[in-house]
Amino acid sequence: MNLTSLLLNPEQIQFTESVRSFVDTEIIPNATAWDLKEAYPKDLLRRFGDLGWLGVTVPEAYGGSGGGSVLYALLCAELARGSAGIALGFYVHTALASSALVHLANETQRKRWLPGTVSGEKIGCWAYAEPNAGADVSTVQTRAVRDGDEYVINGTKMYITNSPFANFMIVVAMTNPDLGLKGMSVFYVDADTAGVKVNTPLRKLGMGASEMAEIVFEDCRVPAQNRLGPEEAGFIRALKVLTLGRIASAAFGVGLGRAAMNESQLYCNQRIQFGGPLTANQFIRFTLADMATRLEAAWQLCLHSAHLADAGHPHDQEASMAKLFATETCTWACERALHLCGAQGYMKESPVQRFYRDCKVLEIGEGTSEIQRETIFRQMGLS
Repeated sequence: MNLTSLLLNPEQIQFTESVRSFVDTEIIPNATAWDLKEAYPKDLLRRFGDLGWLGVTVPEAYGGSGGGSVLYALLCAELARGSAGIALGFYVHTALASSALVHLANETQRKRWLPGTVSGEKIGCWAYAEPNAGADVSTVQTRAVRDGDEYVINGTKMYITNSPFANFMIVVAMTNPDLGLKGMSVFYVDADTAGVKVNTPLRKLGMGASEMAEIVFEDCRVPAQNRLGPEEAGFIRALKVLTLGRIASAAFGVGLGRAAMNESQLYCNQRIQFGGPLTANQFIRFTLADMATRLEAAWQLCLHSAHLADAGHPHDQEASMAKLFATETCTWACERALHLCGAQGYMKESPVQRFYRDCKVLEIGEGTSEIQRETIFRQMGLS
């Protein structure tokens, strides 16, 4: 029995085994083809809904299982092991769009919208980032102006994952620019609303199976009842959604790193040079040992932050530590895997080159490594 097994209950262990089996048989054999096609297999999300995975963090009252952060981290790690691009689309729908509804919506809104997100009938995206707004949230330019019983939204959102096929969007917009960060509100917007235009999907270095695009809002009228949370305070409340994002990012890093380690270990065991397998070389063995050690440390940080979250304890610093260490470890592991696998790993048909292209964005999304270090430092209570 390994350390991870000691930290999980029987339900969580059984859940992990079932997800792992699905990933091995349904995702890994198709992952490279999905990546090269650069299109998300939308029917897969509906299957995730049938399996109950889209509702892991949604309360049972709205069709979910209320499984919590640990269960969600286990799910994300396994999905990322199969395909980081598939995991990304899943994550945006569940940890951002659906979680925004869980944390910000009122009871009427939750009953109206959450069941569809849990079943996979309705897929969402998180429309926050803009051409000039990323880490500095106060620079959001998209405006939502109240006009009677509606809000009129104008602006542009950039790099929005799932937007090419999303049924709804969780949109962050300024309602009072004079208040800066505190002047932003959050809205539920149906994708087919007049004034919403999703442009051609963007081409990316990695995460090929995921889809992202620019969204343009031109005099888009949204019912006032679609506002999530109080006006000019919704985004402040929405920040709690992003903590789960850091735990999920850490799990992604571990899962993708494990895939890179497993593939390079398999290759090095089979590749014969100078009369023996590459693993006869001490350098190869030590590199693989370092991969295993760093990934296990990253996984323990991830599980620790998830356990704290489920117990209702403060976990802001721990989530940032997990995200920082796991994603940087993942990048290192994927680079080493490509190096160990040589020319074979460099070929487009190899999953190793996909891992290498996918890993770096994990250090950028959900707050860069620099932002995580700043968060950690502030929590240390030092001047």
